[in-house]
Amino acid sequence: MKNGVLISALLLVTLTGWVSSGELYAQSVSDQTKRREEIEREIAFIDRQLSLTRTQQQTSTKELSFIQRKISNRRRLLSQLESEISQIDRQRVVKEREVEKLNSQLMSLRRDYTTMLYNSYKNRDKSLWMMYILASGSLEQGYRRWSYLRSMSDAMNRSAANIKQKGEELKIEIEALNRLRSESLEIQGRREREFRSLAQEERRSKEIISQLSRKEREFRTQLADKRREVERLNREIERILAEAARARKSSDFKESEAERVLADNFESNRGRLPWPVKEGVIIEQFGQHTHPVFKNIKLPFNNGVNISTAAGAEVYSVFEGVVKQILFMPGYNQCVLVQHGTFYTFYTKLDKVAVKSGDKISTAQLIGNLTVNEGSSVLHFQLWSGTTKQNPEHWISK
Repeated sequence: MKNGVLISALLLVTLTGWVSSGELYAQSVSDQTKRREEIEREIAFIDRQLSLTRTQQQTSTKELSFIQRKISNRRRLLSQLESEISQIDRQRVVKEREVEKLNSQLMSLRRDYTTMLYNSYKNRDKSLWMMYILASGSLEQGYRRWSYLRSMSDAMNRSAANIKQKGEELKIEIEALNRLRSESLEIQGRREREFRSLAQEERRSKEIISQLSRKEREFRTQLADKRREVERLNREIERILAEAARARKSSDFKESEAERVLADNFESNRGRLPWPVKEGVIIEQFGQHTHPVFKNIKLPFNNGVNISTAAGAEVYSVFEGVVKQILFMPGYNQCVLVQHGTFYTFYTKLDKVAVKSGDKISTAQLIGNLTVNEGSSVLHFQLWSGTTKQNPEHWISK
């Protein structure tokens, strides 16, 4: 009986381990699926933007930016699929071992049960059992013999129940294993399709670069104009923020408790701030970059990020604050600067503005609508800590 209790305890521990492992695996698969779906949504959005760009009947750096971003996402997607396949294959190996173990246990139980059945058959005459008990030398011995025969019957019943339970467990594990095999094959097929799509996009990227490379003089002229616009915008922002910094350092300035709390709350939400648009894709990242076609040409330093979004899309505040200033800048149309204590966010290329200077605004409040150019809109978004520019991608949620 002690051995039976020990075996039951071991089976319980094993089954608990399987449940925990299954829960962790399900959680891991859920996280991976979420990441894959996010990448797929961005690729789908880029496809819609590309279809609008192509209606312009001319190849442009915008199309190249979309294609290159799509290639980057496609590679991320392939990496994610590889990770999912590896995860499934690892779990499949675990399941195969579990099936093998259950098979072995089931065979052992069946052998033991067969032996018990054989012994029971040999001693099937119940009158012999009664004579065996009645022939006992004492009442105590008779009771021990009766208990032995009863425990033998109970053992046979338990063995039969264990065989049934193990058979059901084995069936469940085989079904799970078959599902994992099917899932692995499905994702492998998806991976092959993504490889083909990636190859097509890389060929298209090379075609666009080849076409655009013949327009170097035109692009140099455009780049010079853009550089002047960027420098004008950056000087103006830096001037406004430098004035604010000087004002804060003056002897007359006293920071309120509300401003301190606001700045602390803003900083504590690093990496979790909402996007300033409902949907979009970053086509120009923070920092210094080279021209996508002419690698010997440096683009103006990007103090923020450029987010391509739907035509005339609404723009929202990423956090509560106060509208510090609204200004108009060539190439950037209307621009809104919002103060969040010692932090600032800057929204540009607005056609319509829904706020005014001095307004207190809340998180996700409408700031305005973007201008439309070639069937789509681009938001240039900046984020500053005092007079230090920040990479917005480190602050907004992924």
